[in-house]
Amino acid sequence: MACSEHRAAQAPTAGRCVIGVDLGGTKTAAGAVGADGRVRFIEEIPTLNRAGGEAVLDATATLVRRLADRLEADGGGPVSAVGVGAAGVVDAASGVVISSTDAISDWAGTNIATGLATRTSLTASVINDVHAHALGEAWQGAGRDAGSMLLASIGTGVGGSLINNGIPLSGARSVAGHIGHIASPDAAGLPCSCGRAGHVEAIASGPALHQHFLRLGGDASIRDARAVCALASEAGAAGQDSTGHRAAVDAVTTAARATGQALGGLANVLDPDVIVVGGGLAAAGPLWWDPLLKAGRAELMDPLCDIPIIGARLGPASAIIGAARHAFNSQHTSDGP
Repeated sequence: MACSEHRAAQAPTAGRCVIGVDLGGTKTAAGAVGADGRVRFIEEIPTLNRAGGEAVLDATATLVRRLADRLEADGGGPVSAVGVGAAGVVDAASGVVISSTDAISDWAGTNIATGLATRTSLTASVINDVHAHALGEAWQGAGRDAGSMLLASIGTGVGGSLINNGIPLSGARSVAGHIGHIASPDAAGLPCSCGRAGHVEAIASGPALHQHFLRLGGDASIRDARAVCALASEAGAAGQDSTGHRAAVDAVTTAARATGQALGGLANVLDPDVIVVGGGLAAAGPLWWDPLLKAGRAELMDPLCDIPIIGARLGPASAIIGAARHAFNSQHTSDGP
């Protein structure tokens, strides 16, 4: 049976290799991935984010061709397809970017699938980058043994994806998974990146955590969320109680609590086998994880009280692996029943 948005994904055919691409606003990373999920090698280039969509596709195609040549030279056989996890809201059926932020200029409307297929002579498939992250974790990472997995990626933004039987839920308009844009009591009145207010992303993302630290009287020389988390950890380890240390602890705790509340509420709606949390803030340590877990479990209905809430395992390679898996899945679909 071929896979589709409504069918379980089949295992990739042994011996095949594809190129998986993680195309973000700052950098584009790609790797040769086998049917066993093993990444042979990875290369990355800066994303030409001010040069427009066509220039980004030109550079990405050059990277893909270079990796394909390298794989064949190393005896890995010909590449059968390319899969892309791309920034923006992506229509996976057509490979077109429906909408995007200004992280990449003139990105909305770009047909990634057709553009790369034309430039590389490879079959190309595209999904949103967070869906690719989740698909990688579901295939080879923290959700490997789960039938369904809810992933949250907490970093520059707050994204998510539900994977069911190896297939990401994209939704009727390709926007499923935007968990950062649900209401949060901790974010009441705060402007969100989507143009609305009061959403989880407005308090729980990395930039929002940093802004909350400044609102609480934190030192403006502390430049980003990573530094705020380090200051908060220092306060816990050394018993520091300055205004700056208190602001750091409060900002981290609030962001984590908002994330946990959202995940607990989503679990009540979706009932996944496991919740996986990744992204830059997931590396912040117990000061972030402990309030997240406490708030998340406080929201759960009794039948869900034992649901695992765990960290992602694959790191930066997850979206490459997930994009590759999507390419394998798409090949099965095109092959027919």
